[in-house]
Amino acid sequence: MLELTICLDPAGEKPLYQQLYDSLVEQIRSGALRTEDKLPGKRSLASQLAVAVNTVDTAYQMLVAEGYLEARERSGFYVLEYTGVLPRTAEGAGEMRPPEEPEVPVRFDLSTGAVDTALFPFRTWGRIQKELLYNGEALLRHGHRQGDRELRGELAAYLRAYRGVVCDPEQIVVGAGVEYLLGLLAQLLRGRTAAVENPGYDRPRTILENNGIPCRCVDIDGGGLDPAGLEKSGADLCYVTPSHHFPTGVTMPAGRRAELLRWAAAGEGRYILEDDYDAEFRFDVRPLPSLQGMAGPDGRVVYLCTFSKSLAPSIRIACMVLPWELLAAYRRAFGSYSNTVSRFEQQTLRLFLEGGYFTRHLARMRSAYKGRMEALAASLEAAFPQVRLSGRHTGLHLLVTLPDGPGEERMIASALAEGVRIKGLSAYYMERGERCEANSVILGYASLQDGEIPALIEALRRAWPEG
Repeated sequence: MLELTICLDPAGEKPLYQQLYDSLVEQIRSGALRTEDKLPGKRSLASQLAVAVNTVDTAYQMLVAEGYLEARERSGFYVLEYTGVLPRTAEGAGEMRPPEEPEVPVRFDLSTGAVDTALFPFRTWGRIQKELLYNGEALLRHGHRQGDRELRGELAAYLRAYRGVVCDPEQIVVGAGVEYLLGLLAQLLRGRTAAVENPGYDRPRTILENNGIPCRCVDIDGGGLDPAGLEKSGADLCYVTPSHHFPTGVTMPAGRRAELLRWAAAGEGRYILEDDYDAEFRFDVRPLPSLQGMAGPDGRVVYLCTFSKSLAPSIRIACMVLPWELLAAYRRAFGSYSNTVSRFEQQTLRLFLEGGYFTRHLARMRSAYKGRMEALAASLEAAFPQVRLSGRHTGLHLLVTLPDGPGEERMIASALAEGVRIKGLSAYYMERGERCEANSVILGYASLQDGEIPALIEALRRAWPEG
């Protein structure tokens, strides 16, 4: 049996099954995989790649349907003859490719996933880690599979105080990112259908579908996800970002939150999956309490949050709060799984929370980001008198609309020609793209330095002269 060399990117634009399919097709076409080669079993390859078995099975079935592989009963999957194998050069596999067009240098990358790394609390975080390394011999041993108890206690206290989450530390599961935790949760909830926000972040839908949960897109309006559309979708699950919808920046009002909770309580097996996206970055008033807090510890809400924006994307610490009935199912299914976050990282975060450093760090970040947002918004309004800006009150990006603009595609292309990388609002419409407001783009400002704003505005003025 072959050992395959395959790299999948969980943060990539394509679903994992599509990435795996593309990689295997390329290896078959190039001759790296030859006729009658036996591929690894689905479970073996899924374990090797750290993906769901369904992901591998979907890719294999696509390859079988297209004649690249043959499935042999009780034997496995074998490579079929492919006559179009490219010739190999003396240096290895060769392929004629068209010359690549030179890329325009990007001066301002206004992506929404970035943070200002200069705001990271290097000194305090490093001091805590140093002390743990000198005195934390016990941390070299296995910890609790849901996450260290002390950390979960601090997380429960923090979430109660600042997000209104009502839970026992036993209900918390710590894991390496929301994507990982959502993948486990999806396996617990198989057999159901999920509703996702449209427009919205596509990755949750990809993770749910890769784990066997079909998704249906429900349109949002000025109050967030529409409860009537949710009921009409026939879904059993609802993935929602009530504190700060991405990418529109809408905050769901209390009345609509209550409607969602009534929807969850009205049907057997229904759950709300609450992603508390960017809730810590609210600049005008205190955030509304979480849906989980409104529902209580026995409610039908799974609460998910991450520290990727408040600390750094590379510090892969996230948590989910499970209702008691789902916690029992989680422990039956995954109680033997080791925790995916280093105990040194867990204990560093625990002491960072316990010492009050995290709340002070957040206050510093809010102040810096609020000042940056206000300066950027004022500069945009001065440069483009007709501009409409959404999302000022929370989050780390602005939704920018030029009513008389040249069209989204031209706005993006013209900005890139001036060294400014942005994305359009239409990229986040998974269905019914005709509803997308024209001439709308998204500007993430987290990694933008204050002194760069004038140069950025000048570049955009050259890109959008009729704006």
